[in-house]
Amino acid sequence: MATIDDAARLALALPDTAEGLSHGNRSWSVGRKAFAWERPFTKADLKRFGDDPVPEGPILGVRVEDLEEKDAILAEGRPGFFTITHFDGYPALLLQLDRVPEPALREALVDAWLATAPRPLAERHADRLR
Repeated sequence: MATIDDAARLALALPDTAEGLSHGNRSWSVGRKAFAWERPFTKADLKRFGDDPVPEGPILGVRVEDLEEKDAILAEGRPGFFTITHFDGYPALLLQLDRVPEPALREALVDAWLATAPRPLAERHADRLR
């Protein structure tokens, strides 16, 4: 299964990607827009889980094209892909990295990159990345 270092390696292999920090956590951006970020749970997040089990291990946030894509991915029931209340109405998903196989992580990062990159850049690289 994947680690945050795997996520970094895969993200940085995408064109014009930069690594930085967001709220003290690693993030990856293209065209100055983040497409993936390390996302530990806040105290408020933990409280919202209530009695439900809290996903363990490193958590990665990734952008998706739109809310329809988010709903479709969640409906597939992919292992390790989920959302939380904080992300309601926001086109992004969370990945529990220790449950996500590396090929699925790469696919999620490529899709996030394509959803975030400036259109001319995304169009130039879309065929090669998929």
